[in-house]
Amino acid sequence: MPTEDFSFSKFASNPFYRNQNARLIDLAELGSGQRIVDLACGTGGVTRLISERLRGARDSVIIGIDHSAGALRQAMDDLKDVHAAALQFVQSQVEQVSEAITESVDTVFFCNAIHYVSNKDELLADISKTLKPGGQLAFNTSFFDGAHPPETVLFARKWMLRALRTLRRDYGISPVKSAKVESRKQLTPDEYRDLVEGNGFKITKQRIEKVQVPLDGWLDISGFQDFIEGVMPGVPLDKARAALQSAVRETLTELNVDQAPRNWLDVVAVRV
Repeated sequence: MPTEDFSFSKFASNPFYRNQNARLIDLAELGSGQRIVDLACGTGGVTRLISERLRGARDSVIIGIDHSAGALRQAMDDLKDVHAAALQFVQSQVEQVSEAITESVDTVFFCNAIHYVSNKDELLADISKTLKPGGQLAFNTSFFDGAHPPETVLFARKWMLRALRTLRRDYGISPVKSAKVESRKQLTPDEYRDLVEGNGFKITKQRIEKVQVPLDGWLDISGFQDFIEGVMPGVPLDKARAALQSAVRETLTELNVDQAPRNWLDVVAVRV
């Protein structure tokens, strides 16, 4: 029997999510002939977006880095049609990017993953080693202190209360109170600025954008292991997914909406 998929790939295929990452890439204003790293590339969704936006792409190299050999195999298969730029894939932990890349690069993208890293100072110091002087780091996150617009408080509260009731009613279980997973320990935008600039970078662009997430997006994030473990620690993944998905459908129906907003933080910084 195949193992159930609780990966990020289904959520990452949502058009609104691809568009959000495309906007970050556009913010970085890529030039020609660049060496670019897509850090935590997964199955290559952002890698493809980068290749589509490169000027002088035939002189450019995109290096996808991920810890998962399976994700990299999928990326190589999915991106076989990309010929505009040279593609390379390297298996490595994100915190060891300077060991994985032997030649310095112009730009590092790190899309919607920095919130998972426990030692962010160590990560940024290692990325700095990888970049050329004046090279760029561009990252985004929807898990920061300020990601929830004020108008979504009711939506979030109703969603989680419904999901908890479903867990107790249908399965007789509740989340296990424990230490927060790393993605739940959220920094403010000002704390991200201090973090980045304290590690030898100068922020050139920082913005917060409100993004409308449709029902499909909420359903897909409800099936992502890291999200489940953040909101329902200790609950079996399949049961948590079922409870979250039924609850979000009911909540949006009750509120008479088909989407709910979420804030994204985008940061582009230059190594000084």
